[in-house]
Amino acid sequence: MTTSDHEHDVDRALLDEIEHYYDAVPRGGARTEDFGPLTLFVREGTGWPFYARPTLGHDGPAVTVADVRHVLERQRELGIPEAFEWVAEHNPELRAAVEAAGLTVHEHPLLVLGPQDETAPAPALPEGVEVRVLPFDAPELATAVAVPHLAFGEPGTAIGTAGTAEVAATAEKLTAEGWTERTSGRIASGATALAAAIERTDGAAPVVLCAGQHNPVGAVTEVVGVGTLPAARRRGLGLAVTAALVAHARANGVRTLFLSASDEDVARIYRRIGFRPFATALIAEPAPQG
Repeated sequence: MTTSDHEHDVDRALLDEIEHYYDAVPRGGARTEDFGPLTLFVREGTGWPFYARPTLGHDGPAVTVADVRHVLERQRELGIPEAFEWVAEHNPELRAAVEAAGLTVHEHPLLVLGPQDETAPAPALPEGVEVRVLPFDAPELATAVAVPHLAFGEPGTAIGTAGTAEVAATAEKLTAEGWTERTSGRIASGATALAAAIERTDGAAPVVLCAGQHNPVGAVTEVVGVGTLPAARRRGLGLAVTAALVAHARANGVRTLFLSASDEDVARIYRRIGFRPFATALIAEPAPQG
């Protein structure tokens, strides 16, 4: 999907709803700095670092290259990632400005499951595997937090090398860094729901093979961080976890779900349970060195 695919027929009301969500979510764990047409979110505490986004409701002059460079200078000063995120169809003018400032823009399909969209049945699970939405004190929580980190370390859909042997060390590291505690707190407060695909075999401890989250704000939520242990891919686990997150969201009053896929191959997987192409999520960052 490219920016032009939806520029004429995008649902503006739904687009605004998602834009309000994008603005609201970082505020729970970040402070904001005002740069006119751009807002910089600065992470406070543990978790994924944030980024700059178009300022919600800004009705002044369009963003300029100078605006982008001003934010970049501040990000460098703070020692945080030089990153911008936005929806192409909502702020089409921003791409030219960030590219002129020397950043590389990556496109990601944004898919939606709206109030009128039907959800396809959840896929059958492999024998010995169950998918559960975990409580804040689940014994599997640390490994459920770790598995997506390993998955994103080996992107794509092909079977990879990282397996159960790597999970324990990653879980220990992330727990020491505060990730598990933070996720537990968000689950307890209702800010996050985490689903995990857990394999149980006779005589062995349960093993988390896939996990993901959704983070509701009112009647809207984003499905994020769905990742399968690379060695366990191609078993339908990511789809099963996503289906569990959708069912949980619907059961708790969410009307609109959306997600950003890494590429079209991944987007096709989510389309199998009812998500439909809607827009294009853009991420801008410095070009890789070397």
